[in-house]
Amino acid sequence: MSTFANEVWVFVEQRDGKPADVSFELLSKGHKLAAGMNGLLKSVVMGDGVKDIASETFRFGADECLLIDHPDLKNYKTLPYSRILIELVRKYTPRIVLFGATVIGRDLAPRVASNTRSGMTADCTDLQISDVEYLRTKYQNLLLQIRPAFGGNIIATIITPNNPTQMATVREGVMEMHPVERQREMKITEIPYVPVDSDKLVTIIEQYREESKVNLKAAPIIVSGGYGLGTKQNFQLIHDLAHAIGGEVAGSRAAVDAGFIPPERQVGQTGVTVRPKLYIAVGISGAIQHRAGMQEAKKIIAINSDPDAPIFQVSHYGIVGDAMDILPKFIEAYKNKLK
Repeated sequence: MSTFANEVWVFVEQRDGKPADVSFELLSKGHKLAAGMNGLLKSVVMGDGVKDIASETFRFGADECLLIDHPDLKNYKTLPYSRILIELVRKYTPRIVLFGATVIGRDLAPRVASNTRSGMTADCTDLQISDVEYLRTKYQNLLLQIRPAFGGNIIATIITPNNPTQMATVREGVMEMHPVERQREMKITEIPYVPVDSDKLVTIIEQYREESKVNLKAAPIIVSGGYGLGTKQNFQLIHDLAHAIGGEVAGSRAAVDAGFIPPERQVGQTGVTVRPKLYIAVGISGAIQHRAGMQEAKKIIAINSDPDAPIFQVSHYGIVGDAMDILPKFIEAYKNKLK
């Protein structure tokens, strides 16, 4: 195996000088991974006037920040950002590089991985450090890249033992954000930006961006419906229950595909990952992809007509029955309690 630096890097994404939450979530996870391999955690921050973001990364465990600050880097552009990160990975060969599975991360990560011949797994739901014996060869401090595979029928643990650098993308909300109790003394290494002609092949003339009006991550109560409700009219009961108990409405991918609910309210591996105080799953079978997005909820109530539905494996309370009979009783009972 090629030599590498015993380091975990996290690419810190920012837009208009505002850092993405997923980057701090990955720094929190990276802090644990670095500790597990007795290594260092480094943040990589690019932009214009982003030194405050660089400083903030130390709150989440960074040992050092690699800062590339220049007006030309104010907005994310594929060519300069990927070129800079490729050069840094080639020069220092970090053991692990993590990206958010965002629009930017999904554009940047595969370009860097391909160019540096690094191993990469997308949309991981967990990351661990472990010594592994594979094909009679022992490897130390491998990154276990864990994610659902084969349509969610299995959980795959992926390793890339023959690549000095291992990369992964992780969706927002999958990892918990935890500021460290005692942050390290700030060590910000400023790397000069040296432009090349290709950096300006693409110019941003105007940008239009609409922020999502739905914030499932912050909701303490979520009522989520699945395809088992049968029709969009029946799905209205999910809205009624959520309104009665002051919760947000969500749904499974099957419910989204059926047109019961818009995509921004999808919970699961290909949707949003949530950790509410209460999650009520109605008519949701509980495939691996959905459970990956809600199984960390403090309390889970599942309502399903199939007693063998996988959702009951992660629920704290299970109700077997027809949701069309049960939900109206839920709503009525709660309304009576408020009287």
